[in-house]
Parts: sequence; C-alpha cells; structure tokens
Amino acid sequence: MADRTAPNCHLRLEWVYGYRGHQCRNNLYYTAAKEIVYFVAGVGVVYNTREHKQKFYLGHNDDIISLALHPERVLVATGQVGKEPYICVWDSYTVQTVSILKDVHTHGIACLAFDLEGQCLVSVGLDSKNTICVWDWRRGKVLAAAPGHTDRIFDISWDLYQPSKLVSCGVKHIKFWSLCGNALTPKRGVFGKTGDLQTILCLACAKDEVTYSGALNGDIYVWKGINLMRTIQGAHGSGIFSMNACEEGFATGGRDGCVRLWDLNFKPITVIDLRETDQGYKGLSVRSVCWRGDHILVGTQDSEIFEVVVHDRNKPFLIMQGHCEGELWALAVHPTKPLAMTGSDDRSVRIWSLIDHAMIARCNMEEPIRCAAVSTDGIHLALGMKDGSFTVLRVRDMTEVVHIKDRKEAIHELKYSPDGAHLAVGSNDNSVDIYGVVQRYKKVGECSGSNSFITHMDWSTDSKYLQTNDGSGRRLFYRMPSGKEVTNREELKLVQWASWTCVLGPEVNGIWPKYSDINDINSVDANFNNQVLVTADDYGLVKLLRYPCVKKGAKFKKYLGHSAHITNARWSHDYQWVITIGGADHSVFQWKFVPERKSKEALHIAPQETLADSNSEESDSDQSDVPEMDSEIEQETQLTYRRQVYKEDLPQLKEQCKEKHQATAMKKRERAPGSGVKLHFIHGYRGYDCRSNLFYTQTGEIVYHVAAVGVVYNRQQNTQRFYMGHDDDILCLALHPLKDFVATGQVGRDSSIHIWDTETLKPMSVLKGFHQLGVCALDFSADGKRLASVGLDENHTIVLWDWRKGEKLSAMRGSKDKIFVVKINPYLPDKLITAGVKHMKFWHKAGGGLIGRKGNMGKTETMMCAVYGWSEEMVFSGTCTGDICIWRDMFLMKTVKAHDGPVFSMHALEKGFVTGGKDGIVALWDDTFERCLKTYAIKRAVLAPGSKGLLLEDNPSIRAISLGHGHILVGTKNGEILEVDKSGPITLLVQGHMEGEVWGLATHPHLPLCATVSDDKTLRIWDLSPSHCMLAVRKLRKGGRCCCFSPDGKALAVGLNDGSFLIVNADTLEDLVSFHHRKDIISDIRFSPGAGKYLAVASGDTFVDIYNVMSSKRVGVCKGCLNYITHLDWDKRGKLLQVNTGAKEQFFFEAPRGKRQTIPATEVEKIDWSTWTCVLGASVEGIWPVITEVTEVTAACLSNDRKVLATGDDLGYVKLFRYPVKGKYAKFKRYVAHSTHVTNVRWTHDDSLLVTVGGGDTCLMIWAHEPEGHREFKQCDSEESDIESEDDGGYDSDVTRENEINYTIKALSTNMRPMTGVKPHLQLKEPSVDERQGVVRPPVSRALPLPEKLQTNNVGKKKRPIEDLVLELVFGYRGNDCRNNVHYLNEGADIIYHTASVGIVLNLTTSCQSFYVEHSDDILCLTINQHPKFPNVVATGQVGIYLFTFSATSPSIHVWDAMTKQTLSVLRCFHSGGVCSVSFSATGKLLLSVGLDPEHTVTIWKWQEGAKVASRIGHTQRIFVAEFRPDSDTHFVSVGIKHVRFWTLAGRALLSKKGVLSSIEDARMQTMLSVAFGANNLTFTGTISGDVCVWKEHILVRIVAKAHTGPVFTMYTTLRDGLIVTGGKERPSKEGGALKLWDQELKRCRAFRLETGQIIDCVRSVCRGKGKILVGTRNAEIIEVGEKNAACNILVNGHMDGPIWGLGTHPSRDVFLSAAEDGTVRLWDIPEKKMLNKVNLGHPTRTISYSPEGDMVAIGMKNGEFIILLVASLKIWGKKRDRRSPIQDIRFSPNSRYLAVGSTENAVDFYDLTLGPQLNRINCCRDIPSFVMQMDFSADSTYVQISTGTYKRLVYEVPSGKQVTEQSHIDRITWASWTSVLGDEVIGIWSRNNDKADVTCACVSHSGLNIVTGDDFGMVKLFDFPCPEKFAKHKRFLGHSAHLTNIRFTNGDRFVVSAGGDDRSLFVWRCVHVPH
Repeated sequence: MADRTAPNCHLRLEWVYGYRGHQCRNNLYYTAAKEIVYFVAGVGVVYNTREHKQKFYLGHNDDIISLALHPERVLVATGQVGKEPYICVWDSYTVQTVSILKDVHTHGIACLAFDLEGQCLVSVGLDSKNTICVWDWRRGKVLAAAPGHTDRIFDISWDLYQPSKLVSCGVKHIKFWSLCGNALTPKRGVFGKTGDLQTILCLACAKDEVTYSGALNGDIYVWKGINLMRTIQGAHGSGIFSMNACEEGFATGGRDGCVRLWDLNFKPITVIDLRETDQGYKGLSVRSVCWRGDHILVGTQDSEIFEVVVHDRNKPFLIMQGHCEGELWALAVHPTKPLAMTGSDDRSVRIWSLIDHAMIARCNMEEPIRCAAVSTDGIHLALGMKDGSFTVLRVRDMTEVVHIKDRKEAIHELKYSPDGAHLAVGSNDNSVDIYGVVQRYKKVGECSGSNSFITHMDWSTDSKYLQTNDGSGRRLFYRMPSGKEVTNREELKLVQWASWTCVLGPEVNGIWPKYSDINDINSVDANFNNQVLVTADDYGLVKLLRYPCVKKGAKFKKYLGHSAHITNARWSHDYQWVITIGGADHSVFQWKFVPERKSKEALHIAPQETLADSNSEESDSDQSDVPEMDSEIEQETQLTYRRQVYKEDLPQLKEQCKEKHQATAMKKRERAPGSGVKLHFIHGYRGYDCRSNLFYTQTGEIVYHVAAVGVVYNRQQNTQRFYMGHDDDILCLALHPLKDFVATGQVGRDSSIHIWDTETLKPMSVLKGFHQLGVCALDFSADGKRLASVGLDENHTIVLWDWRKGEKLSAMRGSKDKIFVVKINPYLPDKLITAGVKHMKFWHKAGGGLIGRKGNMGKTETMMCAVYGWSEEMVFSGTCTGDICIWRDMFLMKTVKAHDGPVFSMHALEKGFVTGGKDGIVALWDDTFERCLKTYAIKRAVLAPGSKGLLLEDNPSIRAISLGHGHILVGTKNGEILEVDKSGPITLLVQGHMEGEVWGLATHPHLPLCATVSDDKTLRIWDLSPSHCMLAVRKLRKGGRCCCFSPDGKALAVGLNDGSFLIVNADTLEDLVSFHHRKDIISDIRFSPGAGKYLAVASGDTFVDIYNVMSSKRVGVCKGCLNYITHLDWDKRGKLLQVNTGAKEQFFFEAPRGKRQTIPATEVEKIDWSTWTCVLGASVEGIWPVITEVTEVTAACLSNDRKVLATGDDLGYVKLFRYPVKGKYAKFKRYVAHSTHVTNVRWTHDDSLLVTVGGGDTCLMIWAHEPEGHREFKQCDSEESDIESEDDGGYDSDVTRENEINYTIKALSTNMRPMTGVKPHLQLKEPSVDERQGVVRPPVSRALPLPEKLQTNNVGKKKRPIEDLVLELVFGYRGNDCRNNVHYLNEGADIIYHTASVGIVLNLTTSCQSFYVEHSDDILCLTINQHPKFPNVVATGQVGIYLFTFSATSPSIHVWDAMTKQTLSVLRCFHSGGVCSVSFSATGKLLLSVGLDPEHTVTIWKWQEGAKVASRIGHTQRIFVAEFRPDSDTHFVSVGIKHVRFWTLAGRALLSKKGVLSSIEDARMQTMLSVAFGANNLTFTGTISGDVCVWKEHILVRIVAKAHTGPVFTMYTTLRDGLIVTGGKERPSKEGGALKLWDQELKRCRAFRLETGQIIDCVRSVCRGKGKILVGTRNAEIIEVGEKNAACNILVNGHMDGPIWGLGTHPSRDVFLSAAEDGTVRLWDIPEKKMLNKVNLGHPTRTISYSPEGDMVAIGMKNGEFIILLVASLKIWGKKRDRRSPIQDIRFSPNSRYLAVGSTENAVDFYDLTLGPQLNRINCCRDIPSFVMQMDFSADSTYVQISTGTYKRLVYEVPSGKQVTEQSHIDRITWASWTSVLGDEVIGIWSRNNDKADVTCACVSHSGLNIVTGDDFGMVKLFDFPCPEKFAKHKRFLGHSAHLTNIRFTNGDRFVVSAGGDDRSLFVWRCVHVPH
C-alpha cells in the first residue's frame, strides 16, 4: 500500500520577483540596517541590496496592502485584506512576529502609521465607515476607535510635535483628529477660498501645527491648524501619490513620474524625472518614495523599485522589477538552463535567471500572453495569446519566428513534444491544434474530442500520445500527430508520460479533498525523480504531495505566500527549484526544494515561522495510521455541553413573558416562606468527563468541583464549604501556585471563569466575554499572574489573561479538534502548550495574538495530559495509548510505555512525576521517566477502614492526581475521591454516582438515611448524619428511575428502566421479590401509608399497577391516563391515589382496584394526603414560573409539618414556597447548586434536611433546613422572586416625569412650531415687475437710492460690525430633571453646576462665571472627584445616541479640570439615550457611569486611560443614581424604579445582589431615588414615599419612616465627619423643611427651611461644605444655607419651566426681561450678574416687549390675554383679552402710539395707547395665512412686517391693517427693528440641514450690520446683514439645548441675549466688535 503520510521533503521560499505598486502607496522604506522593506502578495520582503539577499515575513494569510515603519526603523507593521484582517508587527531583522492586532477591522487595513515614540499605532479599515483605530500595539489593545469618513481614506499620520493629534486624508476631505480618553474627535479641514475642495492623497506633518498634503491635481496644500494656509501649485503634473519626511526635508512622488525634493520649509531643492532616465518609459507613475541621506527609493505602479543616489540623480539603479498589473498566467522553464520565462496580461514576456535572481531579458508583445513553452532544444519560446494567436520567438535575441492565428478564443496551454518535432496548442475553442516545428509550424493535426476549454496537456515520452484535461473535468487521449482520439484504454496501459501537469488521472487523485467536486487546483507538476508532486490552487496555497497519490484526500505540506489564486507551478529543469506565479498578485515566487536527506540535517534550523505551519492543519487531522480511539475519549470528545436555555437568557425571556402576566401580577401574590435551606454536603465528584480537577489547598483541605459548585472539603472534620458563584456546570479547575486561589470555568453561552479564594469563598475576579459554550481547560502561570483558558467553541479559542485586572492579553483559535489541556511554561510565561485530539501545539504570545506550531512527531496521537519538566524546553505528555512522550522544544525525543490504555493525568514533582491512567494504576517515576519507582493499584482490598464509602470496582479509571501532605490524591471516573498513603493504604473520602442521570430518591421513614438509584445501574444507601458516607451499594441489571422505603423502613422498592421493579431488604439490599409487567420505564413507585399494604407502581406506558405486598400479587390497574405518569401520592387512609402525567393532567384513582374518581377541586384540598410530591393542582398553582415554555417543574415535596413546599426544575433551581401555594407566580426562595435539571427533592422524616438529586450532574445534595426564627443570613441566601413586586413602588409627579422624559438629541431635533409650506431657501424667487416686462434698466439708476433697511439711531457715529460673540453669563440651572449636580469646589470658594450643554463654575465672591463648553449636547449629570490627588476634577455625562458605532452624536462622558477647563479625558460610551449618573471611586481612578439605554447599562472606566473596565446590564427599569462607596474601588450601589442593587467589581466582571427585604415584616420594594453611606458597610437609600431604608451589606435592617413627607430626591455623605444631608419634597412647616442634616446613623436630624416662598419645596441636589450646605431645587434655584444660623442665600435663579418664549431688552440700560411658560416675568441685570425682580402672573406667558422709552412693558399670555405694566411701580396699567389662543408677539410702535398684538389666531390686532388703559381694538390685519411668529414696525410707525407659520413674510399698513403687496414699495421701507427670520434680505440665514428643523428667531443689530439667529438645533449664529445670498458664511456658537426660542441685541449692541426652549436658560454673549 502506498505511503499515505505527507512527503518528508519540503520547500523553502528563496526569492520573490516583484513589488506591489498597484492600489498601494507609501510601502517602501529603508530599515536601520540599510535593507529595503516592502511587500508583494502576502509576503513581507526585506531585501539586502549589497548582498542581494531576501528575507521573508510569512505571518499573513492574505494580500498585504499597507505597511508602516517604526520610528526606530527595525520593526515593521503590515496590514492585510480579508474578512477578518489583522495587523502584524514584526522585526525586519529576524522576520519574527512581535505582535498581532486583530478583531477590529473588516475588509482590510488601508493605512498604518506609528507615532513618534513608537508606542501607538493607528490603522484605517476598508469597511464602509473607514474605521480609524489607535492601538497600544505591544499589548494588542485598542485605545480608541471612531468612524473615519464616509469615503475612502488614503493616508494617515501622527502629528510629530503634538502627541495625541493625528491627520487623515482621502476622497474630498482632510481631517484633524485629537485623541483624548477613548475618544477620537475629528475636525474637518477648512479649504476656504484658498484652494478647491478636492481629494487629498498623502500628507506629512511639520512643526507648529503645519501639515503638508499632496492633492489629486498635483498641488501641495499647506495647512495651519485646520485651515488651508497656502497652496504650492503645480508641484507635480498630476496626483501626488507619496510624500516622505526625513531630517533634510520632504520627498514627493507623483503620477507624472517625477520625484521632487523639498527643504524643511517646502522650498524646492531638485526634481528627478524618472521618465527621462535610461530605464524610464512613458507612463511611469511613482507610488512610493523614501529619502534617507543621499539615497532615494522609488516604487512605481508597474512593480519596479529604483534606487537613486542624489548627486548622480540622472542614473537611477533599477533594483527590482516584476510584472505590471493584469493577470499573470504564462510560465515555462528552460529545458537545460536555470531560467524561467513568464508572460502576462501586461503583454510582456520576461526571462528570469534563477541563479542570479534577476530579470535578464524582456520583450513586449502586441497581445496579453496566457501560456508559454520552450522547445526541447531550448532554442524556441512559444507564447499563446489571449486573442487566439500564438507567437514563436528565438530565445537568444527575442526575435519573432512565426505568428499564427487559427483560433478566436484564448490559447490556454501549449507544449512541445519531447522529440521536438511538434507543438500542441490548446485553446478555449475546445480543441488542440498540432503544428510541425520543422515545417515552419504548419498545422498537421487537430484534436477535437473535448466539449469544453482545454486546461492541461502532457506528451508521452515517445511523443506518440497526448493527454488533455478540459474545463468540464474530462480526461482524453489522442494519437499524435494526427489527433485521433484513443478510445481503447488498453493501448494506454504501458504509456510513459514525459511530464505530468494534468490535474485529472489516477496518479493525482490525492490532490483533491475527499467528497469534493471542485476545480480550484490550477496547476500541477510532478517531480518523477523524488516522487513528489507540487500543486497550486485558488487559495494561494502551494502544496507538496507524494507522487503518485492515488487516494483522495492525500496528506500534504502547504506553503502560504501567494495571496489569492496561483495560476501556475513548475519544477526547474534540474528539480532544484519550484517556480510559482500568482494571478492577481502578478508575482513570481522561487522556492528551493529540500529533499528528505537534507531536511533531516536542517531540523536544528527553526522552520520559518508562520501562522499556519507549513505542515498543515487539515492534512494532519485524519491520518490513516492513527490507532482506534479509546472508548472513554471517544465519548468525551462527543460531549457538547449545549443547553436549550442558558441562564443568561432568562432575564430576556422573563421580560417577554411579563406582558402576558401583567394582569395576574396585580393580584396579591403568596409571600415567600419564612424558613430557608443552606447547602450542607454534596455526594459527588465530576470525574467522568473532566481531568486534573482535584487539589490540596494551602491549609490541606481538598478542592474540587461537581455540578455548578466549587467544593472545599475538610477531611479531618468531614465537612464541606461551597463556592456558589457559578450558575451552570463547572468543567475545569486550576489551582494558583500559592494554593490559596482556584480558577473554575463553566458552561454557558458566554461562559465565565471565576477565580476565587478557598478560604473566604469570595470571587477575586470573573473573566467573561471570550469563550462560547464553555471553558474546558485552565492553567495558572508559575508567578500566578496569568491564566490561560480554552473554550469549547469550534475553534477551541485559547485566551491568555491578566486575571486580576480581568484583561485579555492575547487570544487565538486553538485547533479544530478538541483540546484537553493547556499549560503555561513555568519558566517563560509568554509560552504555553495545548494538547488534545491528535495534536500537541507549542505557542508563544505575540501582542494580542498567539503563534502556534505543531509538535513534530512522526504520527499524530491524541494527548490527554501534559506537564513541563525541569527546564524550559522539556515537556512530557501522556497519550491515549498509554505512552509518555518526552519533548524538547517542539521535537519528540522519545516515548515511554507507562499504562495500559490512556494516561489521563500526570503531575510533576520536585524530582520525578506521578501518572494515572485508565488501568486504575498510579505510578511514580524518576525525573527522566526512565524508571518507574512505585505503582499503586486502586483495589477494594487495600481500602482503609476509615473510608467514607465503598469502591464500586477495582482499578477504576483515574482522572485526576495530585500530591501533598505525604499523600497522593486520586479522582476516578466513577466519582470517587481517594487518598493514597505513600505506604499503600487507600482511604475513600467522597463519592457520588457515576455517569448517567440520577432520578430515584427516597428518604427513610424514621432514620437519617436516604436511598438513590441512577442510570449508572446502582442502588445506593447514604448516611445523612454527620458521618456523610455511602453505607451500601448494589449493582442492578438495569438503570433505575425511582425508589421508595416501606413505612416500617425494612423494605425498599426500586423501579427499573426496563419496566421491571424489585423489592429488596433495606439493610442488606438482597432481593425479596421482583416483577416485570411493563415494557416502558417505571417512573414512580410508592408504598401505601400505615402498614404499607399496597405498592403503587407507575410506568411510562400510562398505567399505575397496584400490588398487594403481602400476597405479592397485582390487584389493580389504574387506566385512563393519556400520557406517561410523572408523580404519585397516596392519601393518609391508603385508599386514594393522586397521579400527574406528562401532559399536565391530574387524575385520582381508588385503591386497590384502580377505579378512576372525579373529585372537584374544592374537595381535593380537604383530602388529607400522606405525602405531596405532585406538581399540579390548585394548592400548588403558584410553583410554575413565568417562563413555563422553557422550563418544567420536575419534582416537588411537601415538608412533614405541611408548611414548606420544595421544588426542583429543569434550570437547576431548588425553590422553597409557602404551602399551600395558591394563585399564580408565588414568591419563593431560590438556590442554585445543581447545574441542569433537578430530578427529585425529598425532606427527611423530621424536616431537618432537604435532599435533592441532579440529573446529569450525578450529585446528591444535602441541604440543612433553617427554620423561621433562625436568622443568619448567609451569602447563599436565596434570590428574591422572578416578577417585580406588584406594589407599584409609589407615585410622585416629579419622579414620573424624570423617569419618562425622552431627551432630544440636538442634532436630530425637529421644528418646535407647527410650520407648513416651503422653507425660504427652497422657495422660487418671483420675478420683479421689470423682469416680467423685459425692461432692462441702465446700471446706474437715476432714481433715489433705496433707504436704509434699518433705522440705526442709538449707535455711535462709527458703525462697527461684530466679529465674534463670547459667552459672558448664563442664567439657569438644570434642576427639574437632574440631581446631585451642584458641588462646592476650592473649599467652598466656587460652586459648579450645569445647564444645557455648559458646565458652569461660579465664583461666590466675584459672581463671575466661567464655562466648560466641550460637550456637544445636554449635560445630564455631574460629579466631582473627592480624592486629594485629583483636585477640581469633574466628570459630566451627556445625552447622545449610540447607533452601532461611535460618532459625534454618541453619548459621552467628559472628565475635566474645573479651574483650567481643560479636558482630561473623553469617554465615548454605549449608553444610548445618554449618561444619567456618574461617580468617582475612592482612589479617584475609576469612574462609574449609568446609561439611559433600555438595559440601563452600568459601566466602570479607568478614566485616565479611557479604558472600559467592566460593563453589565443594570436593570430593566430606570436607574436614577449609582455611587461608589466612599471607601472603596470595588463596591457600589445603584438605585432606581423599584430597585436597589449592591455591586462588586471582580476583575472585569460586575457581580450584583438585589437588596433583601424579607428580614423586616411587610417591607416592600419601593422606588429608590438616592443613596448615602455609613461606616461598617451601612447603606442608606431614599425612597419615593419619604422613608429612608438602612441596609447592612444587602439586607434591609431598618426603615427611617417619613424622613421627608415627599420623595427623598437626594442624599450626600460628608467624607470628613460622616454626617448625611438629605433633600426631599415637602411643604415648609415650623418643624420641618425639605433639607435635613443627620448624624452618621440617620437617627437624629436637624431640619432647615428654604425661604423661597414656594408652597412646596423640592430639593434636587445637596452638597455640604464647611459650615454651609448647598442646595439645588426643582425651581432652578441654587441656595446656600448656613448650618449655624440657617440663613438662606440664593446664589442662582432661573426659570422653573420652559420654554422661555419672551425676551425684551431695555432701550437704554443693560437689563432685560424674560417671560416663560412657568408664569413668571423676570428682570435680569447684566452688569450685576443677577436677577433683579420677578413677577408671578399665574399664567404661562409667551412674549414681552419694552416701550420705546422703557417706561412700560407689554406682556402676551398663552391664554390670549395681554397686560401692560408700568416699569417704575410694577402696577398694571391695563389688560385685555380679545383672543382665545396664545399671543405670539407684542410690539410698541416707535412713536409709542400703537400696540400691535400678534396671535396664533392668524391675526394682528392694533390698539391705540393714546386712548387710555381700556385698550379698545382699533383695527386688525386680516388674511394672514397662518399663525404670527414675529412682528416689526417701520421706523415711521406706519407699517408692520409679520413673519408667519407658512414661511411667508407679509407687510401691512398701520393702523388700517391693509396688506402691502407691491414689492418695490416694500423695498423702500426702513424698519425700526428686524426680528423676522423670513424675507429676501435674510435668505442666507437658512442652512442646508434645515429640512426637518427651522431657524426660529433672529435679531438685527442696532448698527444694522449684523444679524444673530437661533435655531432648533440649539445654535446661535452670527451673520452679516443683509444676507441675500443662500447659505451665507457665519460663525456658530454652541451651548444651548435644542430649540432656541428668542434672541435679542441689548442697547448699543454690547450684548446678545438668547433664550432656550428646552433648557429654560438665558445665555448672555458679549459682542466683540471689529477694531477700528
């Protein structure tokens, strides 16, 4: 039989001809060693020009398209294309990988750049968003990522002089980025008028924020900051592709074939035109330049590399060339010389010398070339063309011999016959033509048997036959030269083929994979001498196979390098080399062939490192000579651990079910029971599918796992303690080297690893987020800092963790086959091994990845265990055949036979090893595995008397071994844990059932015993007293599912799975009697109570048989059930049976005959049942959970005192209910310990213990019952119930509003007013009268000049335009829906708060405000860092929306310095909707944030690095506040709607516990609003009802009733003295107020009254300084209260409710009025920076205006009324209500005579004020199409202009109310003021993005030169006036929330005041005038 292994010889890449110049740029550099680095196809090339040598980097698996050189010029980063592309950082000297960066980009990596220090690397992806990512490349960690641009990005560069600044450029854009925190924030370059907006191709940064960039048109654009400063025109004739900066200056290269050198100021030095040089040609295009000293490297589009020496620049050296763009298909080798010929679609044919590694000749043809052949004498070269012709050249001078065109389709293959007489030419016309060489290529024959194109041909050695392959997969033979087809295969039997290049035929069957019919192999060539075959395929793989290879799926060695399809492969004439050519990468690879004898010598040379090793994955995985697999291993590899429902899915499932159950949830649900249970002891150890999971801890206890529990067993006291942090099966366990911590990994959709302390049983860290399905192997490093884990996903991903930080260091796909072990090298923690099915791999860490190589071991075996030996390169592994393999590095040195059958476990000692195997033998070895020192056989005979059980069989399979304390600890497959004394005796410590489900469980009627029966075919009796041992065991013929003791405890009945049952003696377990009446499984069995006269036996075939025990006869059969029977119960009299079936039916039968009874539900409750184990019926209705679709309640048992019902279900929960459980969804206590389903639960006879069995986890668990009074709340106390409590948590209008508010994202806001019609910038302009009549006016008009648009009366002589606005003051504070947002800074000298999107710092002595304005949208929360190391550090969180990627509208948190206003970090986050709470940790280094997203995510950040530490779903409903404990970095508390949770940060995982209320009678979960902290782990939470709850850890211990009469909105813990301040909502009274100061335990308090004059005070924020308390209220006031004298000082005022609609500025003073929805009118003083007065009008107000003299004020109301006040006395002068809907604007005429009132009723009313205060309407304007927005009078008071809701501006006469329509007339009017947003004069204020939103208000300055506007996006903009051109230039000012309502200039144009709609704030901006 032919050898079916891979061949022993191999290939080594020796040379690559070519350079990738197409579609890539800036990819050619000098390294520090003066070598040249570049790439071609999938290979990084380092070329030494002096020695003419190449080195290759082969770490990529697809085309490389980008390259960057590290500033130290040794390391190189390369990026590739592909579905999951990665970046490799590698050393150009050793060509070894240093780091792998993966898992971020898709499609490909377009650009790369290192920063100046070389610490960070930036990459740009090819995805649709062109994602930009910044890496800490050594750690493989992403620092920041952001969408780059909507179009392609061509270049990116770091600013070399400013760290954390970058520049990117591309299609029609350039962007300047700054990196802060985890946020990359772009600013677009402003092209302005200096240059055209165009595509920028390359860039280089210089000092002083100058950036040089090369543009598509050949100009160089010079940027300063983000503005285009100047252009250098015509630097190149067309696009500038590359720019390179060096010490001397800059080099640029362009499409025009020129390289230009510039000095450091970009003054030209010289130009090198490569087209004019000797080697140049027309159309040469430069893609890459690199300038170092006096050498310049140039890479061209056509794959050449030139080197230019500057002083001799007219003679560039051509140092590398290759084929240009277009596919490369033609390859031929010279028959006698080391030459290769290639021809390509670039129409050139080239001859390469394989010895000199150079191109020696080139000739250009007329047509693209598709194939080539050299005649046998080496004189002629034939070339087949794409157009169907072929040409023959003379090799020596490339002159044409003939050119023949007989075909239309491409010639794909041609070959000369071995005798040189004929040339066969195969074409895509399905035929082969034969030409005579000597007859000057006359056609002599034709083969036409194919019906598809010809792909391959071979001649026979005697030149008499030709075989062909065609595209349809047929292989045909022809007689030569006639071309007649050979049909009789007999005559071919003896034919010898001269060459073999066909892909079809028996000799090459093996090149095709099994079961495949694909044709992706393009080329084959056989080396007859060495019996090897080389193949080339579409996936870029070159493979070596044995020749002939007859069987499909032969083994091979594979080599990567070409990226995509390889079109051809040929052996050189002397078989020294293989030449392969790539189609798309048009490169030529030359491989050195290393035959077998040589490869043995070469072993000590490390094989070149690649990610896919050269002897490939696939080929090794199913070798023919692997022995049969051991049955146990076979079984284990097939376990998948998949679950139908993972516990992680439960919260979502519950949510989905909630809607259905809303109705029932309103009813009162049954309370949870008072008593609880606590896990006490577990009989069981998981040995059947896990290995090496049993250890001694530091203190000599034993740690192992079973089900979902980590067990610490004390063998002296025979007690167990439990780690209960997991919620599903634990599969592996590893011990920390100090033996005090343990790591355990579990099953799960996103499975977690817990590292926990064996003493405290607390989790130290939880690792999640990388392994799917489960974790199957773990190992700690020798220093204990790292942990390696392996997942159960199909790639068996390996992850290396820094477990304390919870950080993933590296990850990689492990292997397709199952991995059993992972071990970290104890000497070098960067190295590790994995071993498993048919493989052993040696890995080392490279950045964020791992690089693995297979162990070299003739045949591959399955490895079961492995350990490192006494030095870093020694590894010992145990195989499935019983051998120990000894490895050095990755080479197998020798094997030693150790066991019969697999070696499952081994352990390294100081001197020697211990091994255990399937043969049940423990062997001790010396340190070289040469001598076996001692063996111990595990036998019953040597079991010591102190054992806690019995061995089931001798020599059980050993699965775990560990040494310590003079003993050997052994775990077996049968679930036993044994301790072997070195001298021989064996003690059994713990045991459980073997593999198979355990269902049967019975407790003894009066002794502490129980019996179990399992599918493992054993019946066992267990002692439940403290000795905890297995008393007896009996093997059964079949597995069983149920058992029951007789009432006197003497007999035991057991039901088996084959339909039989037996009764045995309960003491001896010997048979008394047995029956076999049924075929299906016996599912339940029960003795009748009392004397035990009857035995009821239920079976799966729907019957219950009743037997008389005494006479041993069947006396009755219960019929009538429709489904298998699940549960049985007798009544006390022994007369009635209750039956449950699998179809959820409940039946009653009468004994002994089995007659069916129908009993009404009311009667069932009255029956006295002897036992209750049924799960159906009214009295247990409440045990079924909300999600019944996915889970069944499998078992139940009522305690003997009838108070507590215990249940077990499919999800592994044990629950306790209060009996009877009436009504749906009762509350319960829940315990997790079993992993999957709990199959049975039973109480012991005295209710002191609850016993449960788990199906698949084989465990018997014993729980101690803690009756009601017994109150030690242990950690494992139950979770509260499923559905949120039906009590509605309380109601308060403020809370409801805060909970339901939907924050507008500014950028997405829509219009505020209900506008209709076409927007101004989209309206078509009507032609004027002259235009309509075709009149052409002379350019100089004789008419009078048009008057001024605006009367400019009160401005000085020289009118100066305004150039800028500066924010001076903000009146407002966001108190009505935000909390805890006012703080003291600097010992109380300043306070900080926020409104809109501005953070405000107010100095209390000067009243000056300073602002933080970096937020792009509303701030929702604010906190300060109280750690002295971070003084004045503030964090603010804003509104935002997260749409699958970070962008400008993403929610973010800014951390900033309150004094300097400098941003310290920006954290872009996933909290879609916004960030509603932030809190710093005790050390100040961590920041906690909570989102408004539907999941209310809780996230913890290291804010200085911008790194997310952990994140978790918080709660289904709104969380209001989350705060760190003031003394902790790991503990915090969150409160919200009916929610309080106590959180712990463990590593990177967030663990949480709900608050437990049940300790206080009738306590109910209310909505919690605020939180404060006390010493000794006390937490205080303020509730909606005014109570404060006091918690100790997570247990409620006390309630402070009615701390406030209304909700407690805010609490503050003073760090220095522990006093607590609370703020709430209440009416002020003598005793109490809304503000209280409490002692540390919240026992005593002092109340303060806030003298605000409000009926109800509502405090939203409190903060305590030295002797002062700072209070923020719902009414937008900030008040300082003195602690001693209780004096109140109002520091900040604002409107309470918005919008603020009305704004009126005083005609001559710097004061202004505002009128708002809250019914107040307020007077503000700008110089004094404060509110002077407020008037409460009792109705919402809409508009306000001063009279021209400033002595009167008119106010328009929402209800249609208007009021006129006298300013001096604030008395009402007059009021009137002629309209029923809101007054929108109100105006005095400039002559003070008229008052115009515009309303929503589409009308403007005129009143004559000279007629006195009765205000009779004198006229009104009719025919207004929509509501009135703004009005302005003309300067002479005779006209009024009105802007309306249809985007139309109308002009009316005053006071007649007639409309003026004549445009020329309107143009002549001079207006007294201009506040209209409509009109031709202001068309330019409407922007392009006004499609959904509007410009809402405007105001022209008194000088008439500027107009300011406000819009729905919250922007204030400054334009020139008039601005009749569309989309006028402007400056924009941010700060307001969405919707500005009004804007005004103050007198003298000193200030602009803007009023906010959503933010209820007034912004005052100082105007900066253009200097004279």
